[in-house]
This record gives sequence, structure tokens and C-alpha cells, in this order.
Amino acid sequence: MTPRSAGTSAHGAKLKRCGMARACLQAVKYLMFAFNLLFWLGGCGVLGVGIWLAATQGSFATLSSSFPSLSAANLLIITGAFVMAIGFVGCLGAIKENKCLLLAFFLLLLLVFLLEATIAILFFAYTDKIDRYAQQDLKKGLHLYGTQGNVGLTNAWSIIQTDFRCCGVSNYTDWFEVYNATRVPDSCCLEFSESCGLHAPGTWWKAPCYETVKMWLQENLLAVGVFGLCTALVQILGLTFAMTMYCQVVKADTYCA
Repeated sequence: MTPRSAGTSAHGAKLKRCGMARACLQAVKYLMFAFNLLFWLGGCGVLGVGIWLAATQGSFATLSSSFPSLSAANLLIITGAFVMAIGFVGCLGAIKENKCLLLAFFLLLLLVFLLEATIAILFFAYTDKIDRYAQQDLKKGLHLYGTQGNVGLTNAWSIIQTDFRCCGVSNYTDWFEVYNATRVPDSCCLEFSESCGLHAPGTWWKAPCYETVKMWLQENLLAVGVFGLCTALVQILGLTFAMTMYCQVVKADTYCA
């Protein structure tokens, strides 16, 4: 084989490798773009629900006195905006075949995944301490019930007690300290009527709200677990797409240089 024919053969092999690398890159590129587009649209949906809650149910706030801004609407708005930002970076990185954007998307998603895993581990490791702190904080929040500027907290407690048929955090007597009297809010009554909270204890719900809501969550643990598992799988899929495409971009740059 002459040097010229050997060079031609090597060049042909290089073009073939380049073509295969580009073909693989294009396939991964559009898959990742589609994934991140859905990711971004999901973020838009969450953000939209958060804005709708803030606009229409703005008076419904958190039950916590320590974290008054930690409402469902605010959490959804922050989560939706963050998901949209990550999805946008992923879409742009995919369509532009930009290694920096792909790496940024991978690191952001990995950070979120590790943060969620850490929170889950800490939650299960310190369940008893979290229970005690949560009950103490909720009892502090009772003292803000019905006060000026706390319409959201008042509405939240009224809805919880009415829907779950419970009264107080750990006992209906929690309200006695709030009112300095043998009295509970009207939302604690078995049959609602004006000022029914001033009647005898026999006319009030006896179940503690904290344990009632906790039991409801435990009964729906399967749904919560499935949601958590699906979220983790989506994030792992996103990480896989990002790393695969990053490697394909590097390979295409190497073969087609």
C-alpha cells in the first residue's frame, strides 16, 4: 500500500468515525431537548399553580409562626421558577451543543438530587426531634389565631380543624391557653354555629390535629412514596442525558477536529 492510499484510507476512517459520532450526538441531542422541554413545561405548570394560589387563596398561609412566608403558594412559586431555570439551561445546552451549559445543567440537577436525599435522610434520622419542634412551633402559632395581620394563619387553622375534624395541636385544651378561658374556635365544633366554641367540651372535636394529619399522611404514604420515586427517576434520567450528551459532544469534537 502506497503512502497516499494509506492516507486516504485513514482519512476515510476518520470521516466515518466523525459521521457516527455526529449521528449519535444528534439522537441524544433531540432526546435531551425533548426531556428538558417537558421539564420546563412542568416548571411552568407548578409556577402557574403557585401564582394562582397566591392570587385566589392568598389569605391561606402557613401554620408555622417561625416561618410565616413558608406557604404552599410561595413554595410552589419558588419550586416552579427553579425547575423552569434548570429546564431552560438544559434545553439551551442541548440545542447549542454547549459543554459549559450541559455541565451547568448536570451540576444543578445533581445539587438538587443530593439536597433532596440529604433532607430525606435527616428527616428519618431525626423524626422524633422534628415532631417535638413542629408541635411546639404550631402551639406558638395558635397565639396568633384571630389577631390582626394573621388572617392566613387563622384561615389555615379553621380549614384544618373543619376538614380533619380535630381541635388544637395535641389536645383541644391547647386553645384554653390562647383564650385564657375554657373556649375553642368555632371550627372545632361538631356542629358549626356562631360562638359554638363557648359551649361545653362535649360539643367539640376531641382528636388532636397534629396526630390526625400525621395519620392521614401515613395512610397515604404509598402515594407520597410513588411521587418521590418518580421525582428521583426523572432527575436520574436528566443526569444520564446530560452526561451522555456531554460525552458525545466531546467525542464529536475529537473525531471531527
